[in-house]
Amino acid sequence: MRRIKTGVKRGMAWCLIAMMLSGCQNKDALQDPKSIRIGVTVYDQYDTFISQLITCFSADLSAKEKETGTVIHIEVYNAADSQTTQNSQVEEMLENGCDVICVNLVDRTDPTTIIDLAEKQNIPLIFFNRELVEEDLERWNRLYYVGAKAFESGVMQGEIAAEIFQSDPSVDKNQDGIFQYVVLEGEAGHQDAIVRTEYAVSTLVEQQVLVEKLGYGIANWNRAQAQTKMTQMLDQHGKEIELVLANNDDMALGAVDALKALQIPREDWPVIMGIDGTDVGLEAVANKELAGTVYNDKEGQALAMLNLAYQLATGGELSDLALEDEKYIRLPYAKVESEDVERYQNREKL
Repeated sequence: MRRIKTGVKRGMAWCLIAMMLSGCQNKDALQDPKSIRIGVTVYDQYDTFISQLITCFSADLSAKEKETGTVIHIEVYNAADSQTTQNSQVEEMLENGCDVICVNLVDRTDPTTIIDLAEKQNIPLIFFNRELVEEDLERWNRLYYVGAKAFESGVMQGEIAAEIFQSDPSVDKNQDGIFQYVVLEGEAGHQDAIVRTEYAVSTLVEQQVLVEKLGYGIANWNRAQAQTKMTQMLDQHGKEIELVLANNDDMALGAVDALKALQIPREDWPVIMGIDGTDVGLEAVANKELAGTVYNDKEGQALAMLNLAYQLATGGELSDLALEDEKYIRLPYAKVESEDVERYQNREKL
């Protein structure tokens, strides 16, 4: 039975996933020579997008086993937002005989220990979702990254917001021709958060929308923290806020929670934008609590990561995996508004 290691506590939802998968074991204990072992460590199992990506990853395993005739053993660890814990988890996975390790970095600027551990044992690493510094990825020829280009999500978020402002005069509540906005940022100093915000705002400007920043709050990708930050900004700015740019859906939904808690009528809500296209985010777009989101292809990323891990673990050919610079696999984002949200809600069924 697959175990889930955590730095703090275990999540009940992930325990259900654990029942589906086998863990990394000592190689001597595995009798089937046609088997591989994949280790995975995530920065926080309670991050909605990461949780759903890992669910997609686990769902792809059976098909991969049938396709290849290979038994795939996997163990997923939760670093609980501690880089020290994650370093120890990688060390344990290496000791347990994993053939490849997938890492969702806690601190994208601090992969040195993990890289050194893996290089010493010549075990390839696939970093995913939280992109490390380019120079670090170039340190060794068995390091890879699966994810998306963060700036694309910012551009698309800005494009949706600009289209709304230009087509619906009612969103300019004070009728001054300026889109007054606040930002809910994912994490201080985090590349994706910085880039998503920067490109969302610059795209609004490029689309000839006048903007004014009223405030921002660091909410660490977290819905509850975003509700607190949004409540504070509403207390300070009230109806002056016409647009909320959130770096992910959970924080956008935190803004929704704040508006509901304050019993602000829907007609007085600002335009609220998310990123990621999580299940709850898509539902909020469908019921028009969010004006839009940007779909981060969790299904595509999960399958790409599994295919890459399989090829690395079996010594297979990588030429068919569309690697950029022999290092990167990036999946495109997509804009989602209420009129096309159903297509993305049904994506797993396609």
